[in-house]
Amino acid sequence: MSGPTKILGIDPGLQRCGWGVLVADGPRLSYVAHGVVKPRTDLSLAERLAALALAIEEIVAAHTPHEIAVEETFVNANARAALSLGQARGAAMAAAARTGIPVAEYAPSVIKKAVVGAGAADKTQIAFMVRRLLPAAGEMTADAADALAVAICHSALGGFKKRAGGAT
Repeated sequence: MSGPTKILGIDPGLQRCGWGVLVADGPRLSYVAHGVVKPRTDLSLAERLAALALAIEEIVAAHTPHEIAVEETFVNANARAALSLGQARGAAMAAAARTGIPVAEYAPSVIKKAVVGAGAADKTQIAFMVRRLLPAAGEMTADAADALAVAICHSALGGFKKRAGGAT
């Protein structure tokens, strides 16, 4: 695909799943939309995962991205939290893949390095750089900023144009 590429970035989470859409035209980035999916906490785990998947499918239908990028699971000391995050990521990736749109995955350190220049950047630094790179996005939650950072990373690394065979 040549010309502008619309990218959906996803920062998965079971309580808050950030998403952001931008258009990349070479090095030029244009903001489209962002938000956070918050499945109801009174639902069962299966229902929350289904709600998350449905929301991702609706976002894809509404914004028709050419490519989708998802943050890989951050493994921390809390196994329960890591499992929950992994389940949310799986639901988001499955929903994205069901659309037939190519899906890429990026480690948090890769995203931070692409957006901030340092793989150990914190959320404040990420949000600052996202606002600098996409001023039209205005104020946003940390989850939405992280999702836009995923999309920025995907663009900065060349998206699927530089990849042979698709997803990373």
